[in-house]
Amino acid sequence: MRAVALYGTVGSLLLTGLTALTTAPPAHGTGTLLSPSAADSPAEARGVVLAAGRAAAKGIAFGACPAAEGLPTPVECGTVSVPVDYAHPNGKHISLTVSRGHATGDRSARQGALVFNPGGPGGSGMVFPLLAGLPAWKKLAEAYDFIGYAPRGVGRSAPLSCADPARFERGPSDAPEHPTAAYKRQRIAKAKAYARGCLRKAGSDLRHFTSRNNARDLDVLRAALGERRLNFIGASYGTYFGAVYATLFPGHVRRMVFDSVVNPSPRKIWYQNNLDQSVAFERRWYDWRRWAARHHNVYRLGRTEREVLAAYHKAAGRLRHRPAGGKVGPAQLQGLLLKAGYTDTAWARAAGALAAYLRGDEGPLVAIAAPSASGGPAAENGNAVYTAVECNDASWPRDWARWNRDNDRLARRAPFETWSNAFMNLPCAYWKAPRQRPFEVGTARKALPPVLLLAAERDAATPYAGALELMRRLRGSAALVTELGAGTHGIGGGPNACVNGYFEKYLLTGALPARHTTCAGRPEPRAT
Repeated sequence: MRAVALYGTVGSLLLTGLTALTTAPPAHGTGTLLSPSAADSPAEARGVVLAAGRAAAKGIAFGACPAAEGLPTPVECGTVSVPVDYAHPNGKHISLTVSRGHATGDRSARQGALVFNPGGPGGSGMVFPLLAGLPAWKKLAEAYDFIGYAPRGVGRSAPLSCADPARFERGPSDAPEHPTAAYKRQRIAKAKAYARGCLRKAGSDLRHFTSRNNARDLDVLRAALGERRLNFIGASYGTYFGAVYATLFPGHVRRMVFDSVVNPSPRKIWYQNNLDQSVAFERRWYDWRRWAARHHNVYRLGRTEREVLAAYHKAAGRLRHRPAGGKVGPAQLQGLLLKAGYTDTAWARAAGALAAYLRGDEGPLVAIAAPSASGGPAAENGNAVYTAVECNDASWPRDWARWNRDNDRLARRAPFETWSNAFMNLPCAYWKAPRQRPFEVGTARKALPPVLLLAAERDAATPYAGALELMRRLRGSAALVTELGAGTHGIGGGPNACVNGYFEKYLLTGALPARHTTCAGRPEPRAT
């Protein structure tokens, strides 16, 4: 499941700009794991040096952004060339799209470029320069050029596709919490077809969509920007390949923020992380139901969380027999509530739409949950990149009996998201491209400059244990700021002044708080 970053106060902006699908966070998997790897091959290491050197010499020719990006002036756009295969840097290249907003402060105070990745895999950070206009980002925008980019395969960066985009987001569709054997057979056939489509459309290039190559591409981008060392904010999946970068290129790091941390353990990448994620979403789903019950006077969904759950199941049953607007079925309703699991700014709107539907008004539900025909291409592209990267990164179980057993067992205690998550990742069971060994993230204490980790204690997309695991692997090089009792995914630059104080101070001065620092959680959202 994709870990989409709904980042801080701009959660709604990135939810639109980054195509936050009804399918969500990082999946994670483990089949018969090979020995983890934490190094490039000599050929790949030489390839990165060569590609970075060429990029540094050429730079990036920034100019007006193409209309397709939807980015207003004064944001500029350009491209950087990277090898498809770093072991053969003189072979085929692709162009990654890059956006830039110039630092707004005095030139003497400029600290260089700050690169952002929002997660995925499959998310684009091209909208990042727009954050400079928000109050919480003002001081950072004065000091840094804000750099966004679309990773390989995403958006206009040699876009990857595995299926017909026009059919990808079509509704209505079902989302049974305890699927029948017949339904499972349908999803197996769909997963096999999707895996075949990825290989058919991408051919031999498919194997090169990996977290390692995302990290290598990041180093080429650093060089193209003229930066000797990298300043980077990675959210969600961006924390994982950012940690891969820190392991491969510790001497190229200046400042790094890892916000909402993927568990980097090779035992978790990626199959097990998906199972852990489904458990965490069940807890977050409970949080939402309990909140809705406290506001029964507003929504009339039930006075207890169990009554709210019954209202949800009642709506799903109705939609199964008669989809709202002909487009919204149980899967689209589940997707709406899943988005609420990412950010509590979506809680009230979801509750209002569900309440209106149960009163006989399907308009609000259709307005916010119906698949968008115009969004189909971006949604399919994001899903294709997500699938390719995660399937390539590690060995996944190939035995359907293993998937069936694990997810049936888990669905008994975490039914909300378990099987939807499993079906999203099921193409990895039938993947034909070569798999890599899981990467062993970790650095020597003195090799890496201090880095900052941010995590919400009840984050479902990237469960909190991931932040603790990355802290352990970075040894003495990191500090963790925890937002207590909160569950929004992506917390830097958001409404929590305590979190933002540490976030801003680190990026402006390099100073870290104590190794384990906490901030009180934000207030729960208001019922509207």
